Amino acid sequence: MKNKKSRKIFGKPNRPRVSVFRSNKGIYAQIIDDVSRKTLVSSSSREKIFSKKSRKTKIELSNEVGKLLGQKIKKLKIKKLIFDKGKYLYHGRIKSLADGIRESGLEF
Repeated sequence: MKNKKSRKIFGKPNRPRVSVFRSNKGIYAQIIDDVSRKTLVSSSSREKIFSKKSRKTKIELSNEVGKLLGQKIKKLKIKKLIFDKGKYLYHGRIKSLADGIRESGLEF
């Protein structure tokens, strides 16, 4: 019997996968088409839009990254996604990123 953790999440052509990576200093997310094995769009807290002058918490910054990613993916006319949180628990910055993506009108 397989472990839950050993299962791999795989996106479909009509529902690409959102892959998330979190470090101590930033958060990174990308939309991946698993069938063609290409990254469609990506967004991170290291982009120039999010300057160091803005005094936001990591959770607020994660929400902004999610909103930016949602705006980018809307231009590709995709409305449904599969959320791959990887090894991270669904709370804190990961949840805030997901909420930001949902606020831009996309579904998981």
